[in-house]
Amino acid sequence: MIRINELQLPLDHPADALRSAIVARLKISDTELLDFTVFKRSYDARKKNSEIAFVYIIDASVADEPRVLAQLADDRNIRLSPDTGYYPVGQAPEGLSERPLVIGFGPCGLFAALTLAQMGFRPIVLERGRDVRSRTKDTWALWRKKVLSPESNVQFGEGGAGLFSDGKLYSQIKDPKFYGRKVMHEFVRAGAPEEIMFVSKPHIGTFRLTGVVSTMREEIKALGGEVRFDSRVVDFIIEDGRIQGVLMADGEEIRSRYVVLALGHSSRDTFRILHERGVYIEAKPFAVGFRIEHPQSLIDNARLGKYAGHPELGAADYKLVYHAKNGRAVYSFCMCPGGTVVAATSEPGRVVTNGMSQYSRNERNANAGIVVGINPDEDFPGGPLAGVELQERLESRAFELGGNDYCAPGQLVGDFIRGRASSEFGEVEPSYKPGVRLGDLAPSLPDYVIDAIREALPAFGKQIRGFDRADAILTGIETRTSSPVRIKRDNENLQSINTRGLYPAGEGAGYAGGILSAGVDGIKVAEAVATAMLADLQG
Repeated sequence: MIRINELQLPLDHPADALRSAIVARLKISDTELLDFTVFKRSYDARKKNSEIAFVYIIDASVADEPRVLAQLADDRNIRLSPDTGYYPVGQAPEGLSERPLVIGFGPCGLFAALTLAQMGFRPIVLERGRDVRSRTKDTWALWRKKVLSPESNVQFGEGGAGLFSDGKLYSQIKDPKFYGRKVMHEFVRAGAPEEIMFVSKPHIGTFRLTGVVSTMREEIKALGGEVRFDSRVVDFIIEDGRIQGVLMADGEEIRSRYVVLALGHSSRDTFRILHERGVYIEAKPFAVGFRIEHPQSLIDNARLGKYAGHPELGAADYKLVYHAKNGRAVYSFCMCPGGTVVAATSEPGRVVTNGMSQYSRNERNANAGIVVGINPDEDFPGGPLAGVELQERLESRAFELGGNDYCAPGQLVGDFIRGRASSEFGEVEPSYKPGVRLGDLAPSLPDYVIDAIREALPAFGKQIRGFDRADAILTGIETRTSSPVRIKRDNENLQSINTRGLYPAGEGAGYAGGILSAGVDGIKVAEAVATAMLADLQG
């Protein structure tokens, strides 16, 4: 196969124009082009008021491939296609009695379990929350009735925190072995739209993702795996520096010398148990801030110009960064086009926000986190769990400011910049449920965060006209941008640096951020577990 990079075509090109463009670029006849696939399609909107073009990466099969490559050797955008296939590291022998445990069934645990199951290792998944259908009902109970289920919510349950998000499937991680392609392929096999394999910023959306996740769970079970819901791990059995199993909330002991720790970033009680048992944990940087909402039409017009609303482009997104005078970095996080701000707490008496979109991305507002990076040395010195404790204090304060009933505190952008409390909404209506109570957000976060965001918003308004419009809504607070801890692991075997057989993985362990990177990390850890189990059998 030959890969063609940077193949540009007009936005509204006819379907057959792509084949013609490939033939012309390769300088071959139409009959010499045997087949082709779109590896990636993005668009260039730098000339949004004149012309937007699609930019393709194509993998083409041609007659006499060596000759074509030789005659185009000077074209740096034409090369041999890389092998993006997935090849398992091994296969479990028949009758293998020991089974690996996977704690957590978010994207990381899902792909760790699926990969292990596909290699014949029959994993046992332990998920503290409920299955996706039950979990959806529990989550809506908080949003509609202000009733929180601490074990089944936006953070806990089948699919993890990524389930109630935009279902974004892009990441900036280095992926030399193309594990991300396996993640996409498995999602498509389970019912995700095929376009996620090639669009530049793929997403599935919450409601479609629920069906995909449940289909993948059934495959794990069909391959001999086991998935247990409402199964909370309350202790770890560690002997002579090696994991030997776990203790469940109902008193059951489950023995295994191979445990994948695929916790979410909100598994605070489990972080504390691990710390008490001597598993090495360290505090790591994360970010805190607010959710901001604008009319989606404002973002579309600013980013796409005359092409705003074009069906091939969909709802526009953005990515913003600003370096404030106090040395803080302010940036947009988890931008959700045409989406809603959602209640994302997992603990009573606390308020947390997140963003969510459906596949259609057709809600009235765009939203994103506007957050400020913070770090252990400067902002929350102390032990490994100091960041957890800071999050808890801030979320409890937000609960109080919102009225002690899971409503969120909010403020209009214009009032926030001027340092005055808000009393009534403008044209922009907040989407957060159970509701937003206007006031002053300044007491909700540290002064250095407030000062940095106040400075950043007008600067963002110069990049996207209207971003700092007076009646845009800020909703507090966003604290769970990433895990506040890292459960440190060996770079080679991916085991905890002081607890053999324990494999920290994904977001909660501090090794991923988002669905795609968490899924990729799950695959890597599954391979490490399989390699170790096979080596132990031989040794």
